[in-house]
Amino acid sequence: MLDTQHFDPASSGDTFSIALSDVGEIVFLPRLLQAFAIHAPNANLRSVSASHGDVERGLEAGEIDLAVGYFPDLGGNNFFQQRLFAHRFICLMRRDHPFAREPLTLERFCDCGHAVVRAEGRSQEILENFLDKERVRRRAVLETPHFMSLPLILSRTDLIATVPHAIGFAYVAEHASITLAEPPLALPRFDLKQHWHRKFHNDARSQWLRGIVASLFNDALDEWPK
Repeated sequence: MLDTQHFDPASSGDTFSIALSDVGEIVFLPRLLQAFAIHAPNANLRSVSASHGDVERGLEAGEIDLAVGYFPDLGGNNFFQQRLFAHRFICLMRRDHPFAREPLTLERFCDCGHAVVRAEGRSQEILENFLDKERVRRRAVLETPHFMSLPLILSRTDLIATVPHAIGFAYVAEHASITLAEPPLALPRFDLKQHWHRKFHNDARSQWLRGIVASLFNDALDEWPK
């Protein structure tokens, strides 16, 4: 039987494992680490990048405590989920890009070369499926599985990238050479959620972690401008 009755975060030395994409790490880890330093100073965090099947198995086995972000395949009766807040897409380009001085039109968007991220995270599928449905064709001059290299690439080329908005705002805050542009289409929004296995729904340790996540990430505290 699981010990579901008691958990003291202040004295815990546990390691909490959370399934996150690289976007999710940027969105969630900084504030989670700050909260842990206050409420669970001896506990640790482990970020897990895994396939859908491995996330499912890890949640059921208790090897992964939560999956946080965009995990559309985690459904059915074995999993609970809680919506946190909505995310959207934004465009990035170098600050002195020829199109940076005026609104980004659809024609300019299609004329530009694009840096397209094909990451493990599922959120990019939303963007690609929407563009296919709207028959918007763009030239993927670069395809990469990584977000982290985008600031350097964009600052030295005329490429633009369309990314989840937390990535965009985080990069602009850290890199003076790049800037944001609103997309020329009403791109879809998507909800970020936390997911856990039903076996741990009443577990005090899991409940504490879920409570921390929900208290930090919600519509009222969304730190990225709309």
